[in-house]
Amino acid sequence: MAKIEEIMKFEKSTDIALLILRLVFGLAMVYGHGWGKFMRFFGEDPLRFGDPIGIGPVPSLVLVTLAEFLCALLLAFGLFTRWSLIPLIIAMAVAAFVAHGGDPFPKMEKALLYLAVYVALFFTGPGWYSLDRMLFKKT
Repeated sequence: MAKIEEIMKFEKSTDIALLILRLVFGLAMVYGHGWGKFMRFFGEDPLRFGDPIGIGPVPSLVLVTLAEFLCALLLAFGLFTRWSLIPLIIAMAVAAFVAHGGDPFPKMEKALLYLAVYVALFFTGPGWYSLDRMLFKKT
């Protein structure tokens, strides 16, 4: 059985960690938040959504759906990673500090956790196991 020290010396361990973070936080966002918002556009009910930044409910829904569905999918695949993280960071900052700004911490906690991971991924990049690296030869 391999010792933990041997596992941690594996040269691609950081890249595997980045892959796990991208997959978990990208796909969890798609499944838990983006898919439901995306499906609203195909339902019979009128489109309703909050207007936390004053641009109107439908434009707000469109922007957050693009972030939580499309950009989160791009993040999971590691394609245009840093560009896809910008709308996700903005959406989670608005969710945490505007939509839930006056709420107790447990109501804003999930948005803050997503925000922290997205900011960290923005600084680290997608890692070795990403379409960015495969297509654009980024390391």
